Amino acid sequence: MAGETIQTATDAAGLAALISRAADQKAGGKPSLPPVDKWNPPFCGDLDMEIRADGTWFYMGTPIGRQPLVRLFSTVLRKDEDGKTYLVTPVEKVGIRVEDAPFLAVEMSRSIRDGKQVLTFRTNVGDVVEASAEHPIRFVIEGENSELKPYLLVRGRLEALVSRPVMYDLVELGETVDIDGVPMFAIRSAGEVFPVMPASELETLSHD
Repeated sequence: MAGETIQTATDAAGLAALISRAADQKAGGKPSLPPVDKWNPPFCGDLDMEIRADGTWFYMGTPIGRQPLVRLFSTVLRKDEDGKTYLVTPVEKVGIRVEDAPFLAVEMSRSIRDGKQVLTFRTNVGDVVEASAEHPIRFVIEGENSELKPYLLVRGRLEALVSRPVMYDLVELGETVDIDGVPMFAIRSAGEVFPVMPASELETLSHD
């Protein structure tokens, strides 16, 4: 039955219609993101949709070229405790594949508020997020080349991978901060300190 639901109800046009209806919902009389965390629809199987590491969305192996459609899809994304990512509407929940992170941070601005640095990011699907206690940045170092990959929490459990050009701008704002007695290379935003790596490791990498 779940497979039949996928075939009949979640082709690209049908799913877009469902998402459009979901996005029309308002909270407190004001436009807002759909309350996907409050919905508990039945799981209807997996959809042949994937978000690649570069932020491109694919449906049945073909890139989704319509950005408004991608933005609609992005508003009803949810990552559950099982670590999987779903498109959720009031009537169904379908699984999709995510190669890295569901969003990509493509722009960053720096401002000063009450004497403190505030970093604001824009994602490829139009989210604007300030790095803060509610939206922390975490850093991962992976691969043979020790690639640094920053991730910004956008909402729920959904993160944005900071694109490489923005990552370079972000790292330029780093400073050495003492955290629990250990000198750490870190980034500040909105009064929070987000550690990147021990300062000693940074020095070692810079001499490689």
